[in-house]
Amino acid sequence: MLTFIRTNSENDDFKMLVVELDKELAVIDGKDHSFYSRYNKIDAIKHVIVAYKDGIPVGCGAIKEYGPGITEVKRMYVPANKRNMGIASEVLKELEVWARELNYTRCVLETGKRQPDAVRLYTKNGYQVIPNYGQYAGVENSVCFGKDL
Repeated sequence: MLTFIRTNSENDDFKMLVVELDKELAVIDGKDHSFYSRYNKIDAIKHVIVAYKDGIPVGCGAIKEYGPGITEVKRMYVPANKRNMGIASEVLKELEVWARELNYTRCVLETGKRQPDAVRLYTKNGYQVIPNYGQYAGVENSVCFGKDL
């Protein structure tokens, strides 16, 4: 059974998972990694979910305000050996519940076209492709999603 905690970016388990995520993204993104990494800083993220199974951190995600009524999903990650167990979908659902409690009415996010598992995750959880927004506008490898809550 999964358990979840609500925390912030100071959480040590979140930090550890993000280090793993960044290592994986450096390989996937290749030469584009420096562009993306500057938008993935975790200092001062106030709304973080960490998932645990048997006391071990097995996934994470975060939300941060993007605009009035809109929150952006950030730093979604499940270690490779824990994937395909529904953990990421559960983390995403927990983030959406929290976002609604904080009076957000929409979630947006960006992922890479080189991350087909992430694209499938968001699609199966009701996210629709939207025009690339903000710093991702015009970025060929980026695909952006949105979902009304």
